[in-house]
Amino acid sequence: MIKGRTGTRTAAVIAAAVIAVAGCSSGGDGGSGGGDGGGDAKEVALTITPATGAKDVAPEKPVTVTAANGKLTDVTLTYGKKNTKAEGELAPDGTSWKSSWTLKPSTTYTVTAKGTGSDGKEVTATSTFTTLKPKATLESGMSPLDGETVGVGMPIQLLLSRPVTSKAGKVAVEKSLEVRMSKPVEGAWYWMSDKEVQFRPREYWPTGQKVKVTAHLAGVKVADGVYGVKDRTASFTVGERHVTTVDARKHRAVVTENGETVKTIKVSLGKPGHESYSGTMIAQEKAEDIIMDSATTGNPGEYRIPTKWNVRLTYSGVFVHSAPWSTAAQGSANVSHGCINMSPANAKWFYDFTNRGDIVEVKGTSRKLRFGNGPTPWAKSWEEWVKGSATGEPVTGAPLD
Repeated sequence: MIKGRTGTRTAAVIAAAVIAVAGCSSGGDGGSGGGDGGGDAKEVALTITPATGAKDVAPEKPVTVTAANGKLTDVTLTYGKKNTKAEGELAPDGTSWKSSWTLKPSTTYTVTAKGTGSDGKEVTATSTFTTLKPKATLESGMSPLDGETVGVGMPIQLLLSRPVTSKAGKVAVEKSLEVRMSKPVEGAWYWMSDKEVQFRPREYWPTGQKVKVTAHLAGVKVADGVYGVKDRTASFTVGERHVTTVDARKHRAVVTENGETVKTIKVSLGKPGHESYSGTMIAQEKAEDIIMDSATTGNPGEYRIPTKWNVRLTYSGVFVHSAPWSTAAQGSANVSHGCINMSPANAKWFYDFTNRGDIVEVKGTSRKLRFGNGPTPWAKSWEEWVKGSATGEPVTGAPLD
């Protein structure tokens, strides 16, 4: 789990103040009992917040249970018609419990707590309450896709339906994001804009890494009256380490897998005035057939050509693709409008070989890749990336269950 500075599980909210006085205690009748045994033996007193019957409870406030004169033996927090169980954490000394994540808006919850006092007797207490209905809601989208196999450079992207403009809102969103890994590594979140936050590891993902990311957004408050209403989860696997180095001066692309060269390909890059970008990019998407139209780059009428075996590298329209019309120049001259041209056979091989998130490093041109021209997490140093987090700190993933 990626949770702040220590990496331990905590409530996914900043505020820790209670929202109502305790209304449930030992005996389940709202009162607290004292033991009548001899000596110092006492009955445990259980206190639950929010109080039973509470309505319009703020979802960002944690559910808490405390035990006096004893310890908690079991706490469950359930919601919905199916009595779905919500996560929580018991303190090491056994005297308190707190919910791990924010609560779902417009939802009825039930807390059942059991504890044992120094008199050895078990006491049960319950509380049922309902969270508020938000004035506006926050929806989300996520990449990679669930079940996808990606390259070692693939970032996690969380896309939001509304801008999150305050630092407090951004921190709340970050604290709701849980990343579990089969091989835990250090990483950090970076706010690309008020509607997009990305995660990348410090170095490329380890090959074979299995990752599960959960955005516990339900109940996260991002502005007055604005709450997330639905969690989102995706699991993906990191494939073999594919790194392709493209040299504009040598007109060659060297393709490696796990550090071993598997193919050297003759290429042609952007001609003068249309230079290709130099920098570390990732394969963003693949499409077998595309119409390359200069109108999309602000130069209508210059060209409109159907292309095959397209691997996108930038939002602005740089692709690796088949270019049968430039095979004579491939390996000796740069004649394209900025794309990386390959022969049909080589382009088909590269297309089949490539996963989204594979690394493509281009060097030898005068034009530098602009950060944000697509998912470009490797265009910034690690130190610069960490500064883009709302918390300003790196975080480490927990083991995958």
